Amino acid sequence: MKDELVLQVKGLQTYFKTDDGMVKAVDDVSFDLKKGQTLGIVGESGSGKSVTNLSIMRLIPSPPGRIVGGEILFEDKDILKMNNNELRELRGNKISMIFQDPMTCLNPFLRVSTQLVETIRLHQGLGKKDAKSKAIEVLDKVGIPAAERRVDNYPHQFSGGMRQRVMIAMALSCNPEILIADEPTTALDVTIQAQILELMQKLAIEFGTSTILITHDLGVVAGLCDEVCVMYAGKIVERASNNNIFEDPKHPYTQGLIKSVPRMDEDEGSKLFSIEGQPPNLIDLPECCPFHPRCPEAMEICRRKYPEPVLLDGDSRSVSCWLYKDKEE
Repeated sequence: MKDELVLQVKGLQTYFKTDDGMVKAVDDVSFDLKKGQTLGIVGESGSGKSVTNLSIMRLIPSPPGRIVGGEILFEDKDILKMNNNELRELRGNKISMIFQDPMTCLNPFLRVSTQLVETIRLHQGLGKKDAKSKAIEVLDKVGIPAAERRVDNYPHQFSGGMRQRVMIAMALSCNPEILIADEPTTALDVTIQAQILELMQKLAIEFGTSTILITHDLGVVAGLCDEVCVMYAGKIVERASNNNIFEDPKHPYTQGLIKSVPRMDEDEGSKLFSIEGQPPNLIDLPECCPFHPRCPEAMEICRRKYPEPVLLDGDSRSVSCWLYKDKEE
């Protein structure tokens, strides 16, 4: 079913205790992921994108981090209440993650075949020979040339783009229902970026996988995502379809992000727009809109109280901004 929900995140809160105070890295975040959907999560560095998705996988280092509230529902079960055995069955099998830097995620002392085969045997119960055949098959699918020979190479024998393909192969080797991609093309050049993104899109369609794409690159979001969540200071400030985000952004922060993207149709020598100021320090944030010091539309109430999400366009989008509170009905 097209609109079938595969993941529901409700009121997620992930905090980090530091010597200087409590960092509310993720503060009351909620979103749904539908079957076959690609959901983009965008925002500046430090907005809470990666912590949100590490929380979904229960990979928050504790201490200093702790998931203090919320629910993450997958297959009618709350991931936050799963025991270690249930988590082991979930990770890499039903929900997989592609991390930013494959060189730090692949073990440099083990052959790629060893690392792939271990994942496949653990989750699919195959023998060593069948698991290696499956490993070669997925490497071939992600475009590794001469996969049968290269499966026994070490990670350092692959280029950056090839290592990222190995990570994608590892993530998809057990046909997960959800794939989380955390800045999967950050360390790659533009040509390889395009190839990796095209590959992810093709494989998601082939495997029927739902995807959460974390990125700060709005060009990637425009080309791949069905729906977009814009995060700022640990909160989702706007959620809408891809078309609505780019054609009619509502939140001043979303408007600023889109205006910051270089355009081919602008006059030569024109100055690139940038959002003034810096993201806020997340330690002991006041209970007001954290964007108000940088916002051109800021009002007095923005400095005193945080706005609850407002549903717009027949409930198909939500915006947390005082500019739209009068439209709540």
